[in-house]
Amino acid sequence: MTEKASSALDFTKYLTFEALTAALKQLAEDYPNLARLESIGKSHEGRDLWLMTITNFQTGADTDKPAYWIDGNIHAAEVTGSATALYTIKFLLENYGRDEAAHTDSTLALVNTLLDTRTLYILPRHTPDGAERVLTTPNRLRSSTRPYPSDEDKDGLIPQDLDNDGVIRQMRIQDPGGDWKISEKDPRVLVKRLPEDYGGTYYRIYSEGIVRNYDGYILKVPPAKEGLDLNRNYPYDWTPDNEQAGAGPYPLSEPETRAIVAFWTAHRNITGSQSYHTFSGVILRPYSGKPDDAFSLHDLDVYKALGKRGTEYTGYPDASIYHKFRYSPKTVLHGAFLDWAYEHQGVFGISTELWDTIKLAGIENRDFIEFLWKSRSEDDELKVFHWMIDNLPGSYKEWEPYEHPQLGQVELGGWDYVHSWQNPPEGSQFLKDVMHTNMLFSFACAAMSPLLAIPKLNVEKVGDDIYKVTALVENTGFLPTYVTTKALERKFLKPLTVTLVALEGVEVVLGEEKRGLGHLEGRSNKQAMNPFHNGYASDDRVKVEWIVRAHPGSRIVVEAFAERAGKVTREYEVE
Repeated sequence: MTEKASSALDFTKYLTFEALTAALKQLAEDYPNLARLESIGKSHEGRDLWLMTITNFQTGADTDKPAYWIDGNIHAAEVTGSATALYTIKFLLENYGRDEAAHTDSTLALVNTLLDTRTLYILPRHTPDGAERVLTTPNRLRSSTRPYPSDEDKDGLIPQDLDNDGVIRQMRIQDPGGDWKISEKDPRVLVKRLPEDYGGTYYRIYSEGIVRNYDGYILKVPPAKEGLDLNRNYPYDWTPDNEQAGAGPYPLSEPETRAIVAFWTAHRNITGSQSYHTFSGVILRPYSGKPDDAFSLHDLDVYKALGKRGTEYTGYPDASIYHKFRYSPKTVLHGAFLDWAYEHQGVFGISTELWDTIKLAGIENRDFIEFLWKSRSEDDELKVFHWMIDNLPGSYKEWEPYEHPQLGQVELGGWDYVHSWQNPPEGSQFLKDVMHTNMLFSFACAAMSPLLAIPKLNVEKVGDDIYKVTALVENTGFLPTYVTTKALERKFLKPLTVTLVALEGVEVVLGEEKRGLGHLEGRSNKQAMNPFHNGYASDDRVKVEWIVRAHPGSRIVVEAFAERAGKVTREYEVE
């Protein structure tokens, strides 16, 4: 077999927009029967929002199959997300059609099944502008590069790479009023000053940078000029910026979020979604702003089943954002993509926070937000520090004196947060493990979708040229054809239809040619293991009958279609 040009893609670097575009175009060119690349919109700065549609087009159109959505990198520095999405694309395309017996992992046998029967829509980079800024400059930002809420230059600290080492690290200033001190156990580690600490050497810690219009007394720290967060701009439970930082002036105010919602609206076959973020090593589910009892029992059970499978593949625990990933017990998050996917689209949207240095450092069962943003013990700080410097070369830089143009004598050093805390090192085994295990979890999620089949089509002669046609239509997937009870509540979907296609020589005598038949359950409502249960009704199947007039040699064709379970046909030639 001739080696394809795209096989050279080796994930040794996080790709700039130009390199990512070239890789996607090459993959689409190398696998024309499996992959189609399109731009679904433009970013604030005019970059394409590339989306790859992956399916075996010889077994049907992408829209005639249940689909799964994967995206990454909605936040600028979370480039592991786009790498994992691209890795998934490459893996699917390279492994389709290979002998399943040759796979060492049984899960990989899903590749052929997925591409023959399902569609994957993969958007590697949700915010191409923000990612480009992070990958090509030392700057860090949250999401979009559009100045918001104002393009005014404010006074105070402006992050900048002062020592020209290519990274904006930290800046420490010795100050009796400082809130940090040097650990007695390792002088390289800074820990929080205790309330009763006095008389020692203390520091204030800032981002490396310059100070605009410093008056010599008060060091102001203004909010970032690029204050938008695309993951707060989706319509469900959107609130204005005074209540939800980064929300934007109104729902879908940004071209990136508008383009994605427009695509989903036009592709009603999407059954679920996975959004790759970093970091923490946790599988997150809705709601951001409601407790679990806001769910129907069915939908909550499915979410928990998804989380359990995710833990088995990745080692990451699953968690409700509301219960375990809120930044404050007094506030909730608004306008998030996964909440919109569930509440407005009626699909199981999840977000995985890839990469977990804390667990790798040997710290288990911590409170995610408390540990990262509020407090952690000195022993835990030391564990993380030593694991990082032992395993992530270049992530930490020793403190060095620096004569600051506004502040005088300071020290520069500390973490390269983007390439340590936020993302695994480029080309590392850590990155490969993150990409591969999370890809396998996404395969399992995609395989849970509903899927129609016509296992039986019986044609019985009951008179001269008169036949009774009986079709058994079945949902062979795990999820029901409506996917979530939220979709039923929203009346979001059209019912399953079964049609006896009126071909030449066939006339329907009794029964409507096209029947609307509601929805079929799958296996998700049959998970109980009660030994006293008498069994489950066949609510995943429906029988449809017609009386037709037909002549020998004519073909009887039955077609079943559900927006989220695909289209399937079966035919019979009259003898």
